[in-house]
Parts: sequence; C-alpha cells; structure tokens
Amino acid sequence: MLRLTLFIISAIISLADIEAQELNAKLTINSSKVPAANQNLFSAMESSLNQLLNDQAWTNASFNRNERIDCSVNISISEMTSDNSFVAEMQVTSRRPVYNSTYITTLINYRDTKFEFNYTPGESLDLSNITLSNNLVAVISFYAYVVIGLDFDSFSLNGGAPYFARAMEIANMAESLNTKGWEPFSGKNDNRYDLAVALTDESSKAFHSFWYNYHRNGLDEMAANASRGRIRIIQAMADLQKLYDSRPSSPLLLIIGETKLDEIVCICSQATAEEKQAVKKQLNQIFPTKGYLINNLK
Repeated sequence: MLRLTLFIISAIISLADIEAQELNAKLTINSSKVPAANQNLFSAMESSLNQLLNDQAWTNASFNRNERIDCSVNISISEMTSDNSFVAEMQVTSRRPVYNSTYITTLINYRDTKFEFNYTPGESLDLSNITLSNNLVAVISFYAYVVIGLDFDSFSLNGGAPYFARAMEIANMAESLNTKGWEPFSGKNDNRYDLAVALTDESSKAFHSFWYNYHRNGLDEMAANASRGRIRIIQAMADLQKLYDSRPSSPLLLIIGETKLDEIVCICSQATAEEKQAVKKQLNQIFPTKGYLINNLK
C-alpha cells in the first residue's frame, strides 16, 4: 500500500512538472522617474504581469520545469500622463543553455522605446484569441511569442514559425489600438510591427537558417568539438550575409548585433588568421557601427 501511495505521489509530481508553463520570466518595473506616484500601483502591476507571463499557456508544447525559457523584462516608467496612463521603455532579454556545458547564450536583448499603456489595479490581464483591447497585454504577449519563437528556432529549423505567426497576429490586431509601436510599414524597421513582419516574411528565410545552424549545429557542438563547432558557426555566417544583402536594415540584424556579435568575436579568436580576416571583413560590412568590438578579432 505504501509503495502504491508513493507511486501515485511520484506520478502527480511528474505530471505537474510536465504541465509547467513555457516561460520562467522575471518582470520588474522601475518607477523611479515618477516618485510621486502611488508605488502600490506599480507593485500590483508587476505582480499581475509576472502572473500573465508565467501562468499563461502560450503554446501546446509540454515543458518540464527545468526546460522553461529563462527571460527577463524590465519596464522603466518615464511618465505618468494620468492616474492610469503611462509612457515607458521596455528591455526584453532571454537566454538558453548550450548543450553539454555551463555556458548560457543570450537569444534576445531588445529595447522597445515606444511603449504607452493604461493600467487600472485589479483589472484582468489575459490574452484573448478573439479580441485585443489592452495595449499592455498586447505588448507583453507579443514579446512572449517572440521569445518563445527564437528559443524554438534555435533548436529546430523554423521551429519558431508558429509563434512568430502568433506575434504577427497580435501585431495586426493591435493596429486598432492606435498606440505607438504598431504602425504598419513605417519604413523605419524599429517597431513591433516591423519586427513581426521580419520574423515571418519570406525574405528573412536566411535568418532562420542562420539562427538554427549557429545555435544547434555550432554552439551546441562546441563542448564536444570546439573546432568543428567554430567552423559551423563561420559557415552559418553565409546566411547572415544573405539576410544583410536582402534586408540591410532588418530589425533581425539588430537582434544579432546585440546578442551574437561579441560571442562570434570570442569564438573566432581561435580561428586561423585567414578565417579571422574574412569574418572581420564580413562583420564590419554588416555592422559598420560595431567596429570597436569587431576589431578585437586580431
């Protein structure tokens, strides 16, 4: 009887682990620029948004607790235009472990400077598949799907496609909210709509190939064979060049520049002199403002 009881308890615990949600998110709100505001409001907002990120079922995939995607969101309130209206900036970061090592690689480190929203303490913050009426929920949900998509894309070729498509759906629905950051075809490639288009557009096919080969066939191979992993990363840069050639102002290049450039320089520091020169020339062409970092490759 004791064995049966222990078996049942173990099964329940295992099931709970498998049903854990996708994100292991930590969201923080910095309200230091509005010190006169009611700080309890921001505490309630922070709690509600953490609950949304960590309790919402974003996909149909099964995750063990130790497989949840580590991510952080920092919202910095710059202005409070009314009792429940806010202007803010947001920094979104996510990470994933590299296979068979203790190394953690960053997948996104993205700054959103066009974030305006309303919030009333006690209101329900959840994502409906039918309507979208709250910009706070729209923006948080949008980045949740981008984070999940980039993680899936790093493990399987085009594995993030369903989640990028969901981000695109949110961007389309959010147009009706008439708030900054969702303007379609702005031509500036610096808003959420442009990011969603870039992640789903056929012209960005090279990005998904680069992302998968860089992480799964390159980084994940480094522990077993550093030389082979490095060579595959250098080979993957052919797709990076294709992305640049087709969309030189793509927001996806911003993501790569903020998360992978220093990593590539570090990895290629062990390459041959000929490989270093080729990589340096290519990176300086694609990221002309990052020479201070790229030129460390000697």
